[in-house]
Amino acid sequence: MKRIVECVPNFSEGRRREVVDALSAALASVPGVALLDSEMDAAHNRCVISIAGDPDAVAAAVLSGVAKAVDLIDLRQHQGEHPRMGAADVIHFVPIAGVTMDECVQLSIRVASEIAARFQIPVYLYEQSARVEARRDLAYIRRGEFEGIREAIAANPERKPDFGPLAVHPSAGAVAVGARFPLVAYNVYLHTSDVKIAQEIAKTVRYSGGGLRYVKALGFEIKERGQVQVSMNLTNFEGTPVFRAYEMVAREAERFGVSVASSEIVGLVPQKALNACTDHYLRLEGFSENQILENRLDAALVREPGMDEFLSSVASSEPVPGGGSVSALAGSLAAALGEMVAGLTEGRKKYEAVEDRVREMHRKVAQARSALQALVRADAEAYQGVMRAMKMPRDTPEEERSRAAAIEEATRGATEVPLRTARVAAEVAECLEALANLGNPNARSDAAVGVQLACAAIKGAQYNVIINLSGLGNAEFAARCRDEAATLARNAQSALQRIDALMGA
Repeated sequence: MKRIVECVPNFSEGRRREVVDALSAALASVPGVALLDSEMDAAHNRCVISIAGDPDAVAAAVLSGVAKAVDLIDLRQHQGEHPRMGAADVIHFVPIAGVTMDECVQLSIRVASEIAARFQIPVYLYEQSARVEARRDLAYIRRGEFEGIREAIAANPERKPDFGPLAVHPSAGAVAVGARFPLVAYNVYLHTSDVKIAQEIAKTVRYSGGGLRYVKALGFEIKERGQVQVSMNLTNFEGTPVFRAYEMVAREAERFGVSVASSEIVGLVPQKALNACTDHYLRLEGFSENQILENRLDAALVREPGMDEFLSSVASSEPVPGGGSVSALAGSLAAALGEMVAGLTEGRKKYEAVEDRVREMHRKVAQARSALQALVRADAEAYQGVMRAMKMPRDTPEEERSRAAAIEEATRGATEVPLRTARVAAEVAECLEALANLGNPNARSDAAVGVQLACAAIKGAQYNVIINLSGLGNAEFAARCRDEAATLARNAQSALQRIDALMGA
């Protein structure tokens, strides 16, 4: 199964289309990441952008997006209806496929630490990632907004961030990072301009006011529409369905003599959430998601390219897929052998003493296989990104600068992808070496072959890191990549020697 994480960063900009487009482009610049949606709201002065992909690729994309937000957004000049604390205001990771909530929590912690270190921005962990129980609630973290946090962060121990300095970034503020289950952002507009009505309804509807479980709600005036809005986040759409939130808002509005004008979903929504509305209002009997035409078509028509097609692509005169993709494929084959060896060891009485360790390694290599399969594609996409940047016009000084910046960013991505391949392959090699020593001895040679493949993946990835370094303008970043790749390759060589000794080669 592919490993897919969704990330939905909220940025404090909803009026300048060029800035929102730049944020979207930064998030989508990392190979292996898909831009799913981008929505901006002028009244709230806020945008919500959704991306998804391999966890490591999504993490890299988020850091790229935060960098762009730091460059382009100044909280000191920002005004809007929605409460805010940072240029990159809220970043949350959502498990979609092949990824657990715990893994999303660890991913959020890694990204939070990197944001603090790279940009000197204080970071608060929230929702499932929270280390302080009260900080599960985003409103608790964001109280006082940018200005209030700026004044209190150093003086009040309760405002101490989980990562970063005891001072907000002068223009980018602070950021909340966490992991959560899929959320539905749902707004209901009312035929009135009296914001107090929306605020009273929001207070009644939200869980903290004694209302619906899994609902957070605020009331806003939307001046350009001459209406007010009850803005809700449904943090568990199965526990509190969309239709139930709508009905309660409509019922409370009637108490004020006000009717519902319309409603909207901001960003993406799981199909299951809409199916629940259909089932409720149409009173469908025995309805199944398998009855949805698009679902049936997806199941019937989606087909991954086969091995023959991949080998033919490598053998062609086209530059992609090339050595980087082949290195990732070698790593994925190594991981697959690890899964096989673990499967031949688990559940057998003679290996009962190592059952738990083998099961954990089985989980790790299965995840690594999915990640490396994604990196096969990501490497080709990274190379194509460099080629696109090279072809940009350079007839004017401004075009030349834009082209140079694009080449630098694309080359950085083309360097990071094989480095990720090397990291994941190193984890595979470690697991396989352990399996060769304590797993089913009848499969020891399979584990040894896996180590060979994993180490070949690491060495091949190192070559692909090195080939890109000369094109990087950031010497510090280039040196870090060179050193890390070299360390991984040296460790791989040591592992090969140990495996040879074990096999008597």
